[in-house]
Amino acid sequence: MSSERLLKTWDTPTESTASALVAIGARIREQRQAREMTLQALAAACGLSPSMLSLVERGRASPSIGSLIVIANALGVQMSELIVEHQVDEEELVVRASDRTAIETASHVIRRLIKEDRSRGVSIAINEYQPHTGATEKPITHDGYEYGFVLDGTLTVEVDGISHILEPGDLISYSSRRPHRIWNRGDRQVRTLWINMQRD
Repeated sequence: MSSERLLKTWDTPTESTASALVAIGARIREQRQAREMTLQALAAACGLSPSMLSLVERGRASPSIGSLIVIANALGVQMSELIVEHQVDEEELVVRASDRTAIETASHVIRRLIKEDRSRGVSIAINEYQPHTGATEKPITHDGYEYGFVLDGTLTVEVDGISHILEPGDLISYSSRRPHRIWNRGDRQVRTLWINMQRD
């Protein structure tokens, strides 16, 4: 299956969705150009075609959570830098629910960023998976280490080709360099608390 399946185009995006896609694409392009990378070079590093990446940069395609992670990894930044317009002060002791940034993919996976601590390389988010949706359609790898805790529903996490079924209260942890895929195969929404470490 082509890695381009990680990205889906919007047929009739809402105004807010279209605006978010344009903003994400612009940040990807800014980060790429700041590193003097060509579109072709970034596409090759991400396993995407230049034409597909061009659609993302122009806000014409919606990247999945997995593909955003891969793109951010190739650029040497954390994913939140591509989706968050205003970073929360890392020294803030309390992060209010109203301050959380959310991004929804074309497959209706919602990532609500709770805290991004760049100095310590930690990202904490609540991810919501609608029935029969997932972060990526094929296993991915990237730098870092991650911990996933299931709050509601039943989640399938595939690591190294082995599927692990997680129920509420279960936790999984693994190096992000190991091929992994996260999917909700059930008929009800799944909510998780996900912690990504920049270093493994």
